[in-house]
Amino acid sequence: MKKYTIKSILILAIGCMLHSCLDLDPKDQIADGNYWQTATDFKLFSNQFYGWTRDFKNSVYDAPHSDKRSDLIMDKGSKNVFANGTNSIPASDGNYTDAYNRIRRTNILLQKAESFANQSDIAQYIGEAKFFRAYCYFDLLQLFGNVIVVTTPIDVTAPEMQAARNDRSEVADLIIQDLKDAAELLPVTSTVEKGRVGREGAWAMLSRVALYEGTWQKFRGNTARGKDLLDIAANAAKEVINTKNFSLFAPAILGDSAQKYMFILEDTKCNPAGLQKSANTEYIFSRRHDEALAPIGVNITKECLANAQMISHKFAAMYLCQDGLPIEKSEVYKGDLKILDEYLNRDNRMIYTLCKPYEYFWSNLNSRVNWTGDAVDRASASIKGLVPTGGSGYNNQKWACERYVNDTYESYDYPIIRYAEVLLNYAEAVFERDGAISDEDLNLSLNLVRCRINAKMPKLTNAFASTHDLDMRTEIRRERTIELFNEGFRIDDLKRWKTAETEMPQDFLGIRWTGTEFQNKWPGITNERNSDGFIILESGRKWEDKHYLYPLPTDQLQLNPNLKQNPGWGE
Repeated sequence: MKKYTIKSILILAIGCMLHSCLDLDPKDQIADGNYWQTATDFKLFSNQFYGWTRDFKNSVYDAPHSDKRSDLIMDKGSKNVFANGTNSIPASDGNYTDAYNRIRRTNILLQKAESFANQSDIAQYIGEAKFFRAYCYFDLLQLFGNVIVVTTPIDVTAPEMQAARNDRSEVADLIIQDLKDAAELLPVTSTVEKGRVGREGAWAMLSRVALYEGTWQKFRGNTARGKDLLDIAANAAKEVINTKNFSLFAPAILGDSAQKYMFILEDTKCNPAGLQKSANTEYIFSRRHDEALAPIGVNITKECLANAQMISHKFAAMYLCQDGLPIEKSEVYKGDLKILDEYLNRDNRMIYTLCKPYEYFWSNLNSRVNWTGDAVDRASASIKGLVPTGGSGYNNQKWACERYVNDTYESYDYPIIRYAEVLLNYAEAVFERDGAISDEDLNLSLNLVRCRINAKMPKLTNAFASTHDLDMRTEIRRERTIELFNEGFRIDDLKRWKTAETEMPQDFLGIRWTGTEFQNKWPGITNERNSDGFIILESGRKWEDKHYLYPLPTDQLQLNPNLKQNPGWGE
């Protein structure tokens, strides 16, 4: 036991202070000695991979994939340079160098595995290395496009040190093959240790990757390549669906609040029904947290509750009405003259993601008492009878817990991949591949997500869309945006759809103030309003073609002139 503890400490300490993504200290080789002799050695080495995934701190908080860099969320009191198009070329970029440091470590394991006698004993860890190499390369692909492909743990004198970048198609092909290999090698998720990735996780990630790259190519004119990739995405998602090993979290005991409480499930009392993480049938692969051993470590409840995050009017307006129609078409939409009206007769996800006015909301320090919502419970609330008078006027509650726990010690898991995404991936991939989608395919995917807590809402069908003059693509994208809000998808979706140039330059708007009840409830507002009376939180945003990719950092360009800078960013 002592032997492995020493090894694990050594492994985790390796390669943290490096000059270049490919300029690696020879110590990262790890002397053979008595290492790589048993399957346990491979497992110990692979444990480090699990610290590389997205988590609250690099998804909900500002980071490359955060919704804060999109058109949906703004930080209160500050503007995001990536969202308003004023970011510049950085001197260095940890997103770039960290990815390559991690890729090297996956390559070390894969190289050592080649000479291991009993391959079946280490198949799971080979699969994990393949999965995480793909995971890291996908991040590089999304951020930088063309990148150098390295499949061996090269040393500092290797010619790859001065290589030109591989075309993104080669990068995508490597990712896809790695994930296919991982799916063959990994055990089914139900048989692996909690927190480790299983076979369905590899298929789910493949659906994400192939959908991303397939639509990226399609909407940039490469239709044949796009169609092939979209076929891979649809088939990978269907693999997960067909296993029937996962389902949407919708316990009857929680009713319509099921979706809300899924995101804050802990292994202590955290919801009215007392359900714990074991009840979650939706998370295919998650970043696991524990209050004592691995708390979230950031102020997640305070970061997310109420107007700490400013939500755009654009997002609020996306929620359908209960008749299945958008607000501009629905006869049951109440309008926005009164503060509460906008929330009435809407998709139930609206009132469990945003804060419905005049309701009570609890936090980690002003917590629930008995979970009944009675007078005693309400007296303990952090927000009592909410009347929005700050920020954008739209308040968020997603990711905010209701039980008592010290700041930063919340312990709900972060969903790296959840089943709802897979279902939405399937619907979109089929539609974009075929130019149409059957009602049968909609019912086994998108409509399950849509009707999870909207039992009375009409399903999306081809006849419904035709009758009400709805655009199927718009409705598929609407469902994705609503369901995956604040989980780190929106800006990447706008990029792959090539709609960021239209969506991102728009003014970031809050509630309609002029001529509404807000004028009396929220007097003295200093924000400018547009011609329709909506408050303007930010104007003058811009989006140029160069913003579809991040610029390479100058230190890497100096180390390897063959990299070349991304288009539009100069040299």
